[in-house]
Amino acid sequence: MTLPPLVFAGLVFALVVTLSYALLVRWLPDAGQQRLSRLSTPAPASDQPTPSFWQSLQQRLVAALLWLSPWTAGMSGGDGETPSALRVRFWNAGWRSPVALQIYFTSKTLLTLLLPAVAWGLVEMSGWRWPGLQRFAPVLAGAAMGYYLPDWVLSLRVRRRQLALMHAFPDALDLLRVCVQAGLGLDAAIERVGREMRLARPELSDEFALTGMALRAGASRAEALRHLSVRIGLKDIDALVSMLIQADRFGTSVSESLQVHADALRTQRRLRAEEAAAKLPVKLLIPLIFCVFPSLLTVLLGPVAVTLARQFIKVGGT
Repeated sequence: MTLPPLVFAGLVFALVVTLSYALLVRWLPDAGQQRLSRLSTPAPASDQPTPSFWQSLQQRLVAALLWLSPWTAGMSGGDGETPSALRVRFWNAGWRSPVALQIYFTSKTLLTLLLPAVAWGLVEMSGWRWPGLQRFAPVLAGAAMGYYLPDWVLSLRVRRRQLALMHAFPDALDLLRVCVQAGLGLDAAIERVGREMRLARPELSDEFALTGMALRAGASRAEALRHLSVRIGLKDIDALVSMLIQADRFGTSVSESLQVHADALRTQRRLRAEEAAAKLPVKLLIPLIFCVFPSLLTVLLGPVAVTLARQFIKVGGT
């Protein structure tokens, strides 16, 4: 005996709501209890903030994935001198933890195995009978979704971070030029700009801080700048790094080079904005044709069509 689809959907909805409510009641502390605990507990000596519920949940999830992934330690590829392309992608996304690749491969494996099982279970519980090999279509769709979902999340993170860095670099170059003209060396200027942009542009501040640490650790300026270019992964930054290396090698003015490059970056940013604005009418064409115009015509011509239909019915009846 199979349940009707509507009844099955209602049961699944009730089960999900009940489990979600139970988990929230179990894990989310009461607001009054939180206030009482803060008042009764002495303040810690350190300035580290207390992690929130979602941060603690994320930490538990990461710990569980690491516990399940002892065999992924050697899947990163590359070595200490030549990192793999995937590790470079993680650097572009801002994920520099040594265990990031293990978490990535473990989550990819678990999702590829779990999502097909969930899809198969839902199909069997719903009572639907797919003819022939079509019954395996949800399983294959779940496997493909589980396999490519971590890649999609990684690509989305890389795009967002590179866009933020692209918008932040012209202002950073102006600050670098001001610091260099004030008498600071390029190494000290990079560290100073990184500290000044901590609140406004944290992504760029982190990259400059890493570059400053590499310079203090004894790396050459060219090597530290090349690592900066690899971690960011933008062509504009590659051009900037090449320009700074050439200026350092041939003894040209760094401040003038920074000013020219900052103006070029602003020009490119303005051209990209104009290009996006020019593409907007073309992108709006399909929604206008298939969504806005039918609704507008229905509102305008609907009453007229109803009136004409009534008149024709009256004429036909007589």
